[in-house]
Amino acid sequence: MAASQRVTVDYHARPDRSWRTDVDPWAVVVRHGRWYLLCNSHAAGAIRTYRVDRIASVEPGGETFSPPADLDPVALLEEHLGSGWEFETRVVFDAPIEELRHWVGGPMGRLEAIDADHTRLTGSTSNALAYAGEWLAGIPFPFHVEGGPELITATRELAAKLAAAAHTAQ
Repeated sequence: MAASQRVTVDYHARPDRSWRTDVDPWAVVVRHGRWYLLCNSHAAGAIRTYRVDRIASVEPGGETFSPPADLDPVALLEEHLGSGWEFETRVVFDAPIEELRHWVGGPMGRLEAIDADHTRLTGSTSNALAYAGEWLAGIPFPFHVEGGPELITATRELAAKLAAAAHTAQ
C-alpha cells in the first residue's frame, strides 16, 4: 500500500463464494479482533472492506492511485461495516444525538439528528435478531423500530421471548 499500486485479490467470502477483483488498497485496519483491507473496488465502483484472512492471494498491478486526502481509515471502516448487508435497519431514539454517540458504534449504522430530542439510526445487518438483542436492547434510551421488516420481526420475537421468560419467573 505504501507504493499506492493497484492490486488484484482473490477473495473467499465463504467456501461457496469467491471472486477475483482489482482494488486500490487504501489501508489495513484492525477492528473488533479482525484485520480488514479498506479499498476502492473497481468492479463495484465503490468502497469495499475485505477481511484479510479471506484474501487467498494478491498480485501487484501496474497502475498507481492516490488515496483520498481526507481518509480516516478507522471511521470509514466502522461506517462501512454498518452498511451493505441484506437486512435494512431504521430505528428512532427518543434521545439527542450527542447522548447516543457513546452507545452506537459505526457497525450499527449512521446516526442523524431528527430534532433536539430525537435521533435516527440507519444501517443494515446480516443478523436482525442479534442486532435487536445484542445492540438495540443494550442502549438505555427508548427507541422505535421503523424498518426493515426483518428487524421489526426480530424485535417482536425478542420481546415475546423476554416477556415469556419474565412470566415464568413469577
